[in-house]
Amino acid sequence: MLGFTQVELVVVVVVAGILALATVPRFSGDSGFEARAFRDGVVASLRYAQKSAVAARRTTCATFSGAPARVDFQISNNNGAANCTLGAPLIGPDNRALQVTAANNVTFVVLPADVVFDGAGRPLGASAISISGLDAGLVIAVEAETGYVH
Repeated sequence: MLGFTQVELVVVVVVAGILALATVPRFSGDSGFEARAFRDGVVASLRYAQKSAVAARRTTCATFSGAPARVDFQISNNNGAANCTLGAPLIGPDNRALQVTAANNVTFVVLPADVVFDGAGRPLGASAISISGLDAGLVIAVEAETGYVH
């Protein structure tokens, strides 16, 4: 007669529970990689927008929205424009409108103000952008004088 003792069954259930605790978060998307990927995408896109402003000598704007967290980029029609209300979507390297959208439950800690780069690549002001799930050392900063994004 083949069978398992009660001790063997308990050990198997405990081991299966430990394995489930270790692997389920990796499949549910709560590992923190989504927040870091969104942060890196926003940084890269802000740098692209700044370089596009310099290359085209026109104002570029990044507009932030929530639920889901998203950043849309526009370029003004005129040199010296204060904003991008009279403009078009900024075309990214993939020949589509540049937009960064967060995955899952990634959000901004506080919805940031628009980031506007003038034709020389200078922002209208400094910005600090915080993303949920990341520590304070990973806040996106746009320097006031140079427009350096990090």
